[in-house]
Amino acid sequence: MSRLKHTLTQTDLLYLRGRHFIFVDIALIALSYFFSYVFRFDLGKYQDYYERYSLFTLILIIIRLPVFYYFGLYRRLWQYASVKEMVEIVFAVSVGSGLVLAVFIATTFFDVLPHYASFPRSIFALEWLLTLLLVGGSRFAIRILNEGWRLGFDSSTESKRAIIIGAGDAGATLAREMQTSPQVQLVPVAFVDDDPLKIGRQIRGLPIVGSRQKIQAIAIQTQSKVAVIAMPTASGKVVRETVEQCHEAGLETRIIPGIYELLDERVTVKRLRSVQLDDLLRRETRANDTTFTSNYLTGQRVLITGAGGSIGSELCRQIARYQPSQMILLGHGENSIFQIHNEVLSRFSNIRCDPVIADVRNLKRLSDIFQQFRPDIVFHAAAHKHVPLMEMNPPEAITNNVFGTHNVLVACEEANVKQFVLVSTDKAVQPASIMGATKRLAEILVLEAAQRTGKAYVAVRFGNVLGSRGSIVPIFQNQIAAGGPVTVTHPDVKRFFMTIPEATQLIIRAGALGQGGEIFVLDMGEQVKIVDLAKDLIRLSGLEVNRDIDIVFTGLRPGEKMEEELFAPDETHETTPDERIFVIHSHAAAFSRPLLEGLTDLETALHQNNREPLLDHTLRVIKNLSSN
Repeated sequence: MSRLKHTLTQTDLLYLRGRHFIFVDIALIALSYFFSYVFRFDLGKYQDYYERYSLFTLILIIIRLPVFYYFGLYRRLWQYASVKEMVEIVFAVSVGSGLVLAVFIATTFFDVLPHYASFPRSIFALEWLLTLLLVGGSRFAIRILNEGWRLGFDSSTESKRAIIIGAGDAGATLAREMQTSPQVQLVPVAFVDDDPLKIGRQIRGLPIVGSRQKIQAIAIQTQSKVAVIAMPTASGKVVRETVEQCHEAGLETRIIPGIYELLDERVTVKRLRSVQLDDLLRRETRANDTTFTSNYLTGQRVLITGAGGSIGSELCRQIARYQPSQMILLGHGENSIFQIHNEVLSRFSNIRCDPVIADVRNLKRLSDIFQQFRPDIVFHAAAHKHVPLMEMNPPEAITNNVFGTHNVLVACEEANVKQFVLVSTDKAVQPASIMGATKRLAEILVLEAAQRTGKAYVAVRFGNVLGSRGSIVPIFQNQIAAGGPVTVTHPDVKRFFMTIPEATQLIIRAGALGQGGEIFVLDMGEQVKIVDLAKDLIRLSGLEVNRDIDIVFTGLRPGEKMEEELFAPDETHETTPDERIFVIHSHAAAFSRPLLEGLTDLETALHQNNREPLLDHTLRVIKNLSSN
């Protein structure tokens, strides 16, 4: 019954239509003008101006109502009013007062109403102020009532008391969302922040009570059950510490996604989720300058190979944000291309998007596609990437990663593609596997093409990405779900990690920086022990290591290293305008003839169908090309 009463009241008061506000405004305009007389004369001479009051009240109504309509004051849902609506009210009232004053001056100047010459000018200032207060107040009273009712629902027994960790812009926005969204069933009661200048102050009526080191005491003091981490730019170290402190305090922990996941989307309670491994591996982030990126992608025809893969599909999502004139999504797997094509169409319906099923190993098919679509920019993400799997299937790694890249470059040159970006890997540095060797040879192919054509062809090198298909995290998650054990190759094995959105943003950014012949390397932070990764995932699942889930070491597999590298010993690197991206100006670009000879030698070895020497052949080709 109580809820029904609230609903009826909201229908009656909160959703007033424009025509209702017109009648309200007529009364408020008359009242503001009347009280401007009262305040001006203390009722002493009110009768002397009665005739003028009546006429100017009519003039005010005739002028102000159309002005209010023009500024949209009758088209708003005022229960959601914000600073923008407040500014519009100020403009509407001020413009109306200006027009009224102009009418008064005109009647006086042209002697239309001579007995109005002695009319007190201060009335206009008083009338402006009172109209602003009454008209604005009537609108914002709707929002106050709306928030009051929502807060009443939020305090129901179903809602949980929550502290917000991070009293910045994200935290303030989140607090407002939580206060006005009863369906989330979280009641914010306090902020936690490490900035001593903020402690003791308030945001939206909520006190900032202390630093992260006092989370346990704050949880007890506020009787909170949930902690929401609202620090989208925080590093992984800070997030890990905060999650551990919340765990010790017995708090259920939720988080706003990191900056690379949010991108330019608005922070809302819908984005809240449980803490995931990605959050614990964040690096220090800073705002991404999209101006240059937008300039080189907007209005261009962009082709993405491997568009259905983990990196390729994210490239499609993020490139679409920059409004290219056309996107060509090329891939070998029809289901994955079907899915990403439908997703792009649903989210970016104004962009022409063409799905193309093709294998990069088919040069004739690629040439036809490139001649048909004439792309301006190509992102080459098609590759075989699994190290142990490619060790068992080296011909596939060579034909796809080497000759596939060669075919795409040939098609690019034939179609006069102006920019090309190869997605490479840290396994290309001093390769110990066929997968790494083929990716290193692919880098050399790009450098040679850039040197020969003078075009902006570049490679972007980075480490593992979290959550990609077949990567370590989904494997660990499946093992944990099955009750364990979690298998790790070696207690000391380390890898570089980056989230898919973060890596993709920087690939696009590196493409914007490329002039031709560079290898860009993304800042991967510190390498992470795989065993620590496994332990974090077990704990995030609410389980204990070696009590609920065991960790078993299985030994390194063929082609695997203990640690990866981002730079070879003979490579010198420097920073770029983007501090998250390094650049290698390689001196190993091969000339056409040695390159063709090397590829011919590799193709001959491939056709001999003898798997054992293929890695040796590939490494020898790389060595011979690098020595030229």
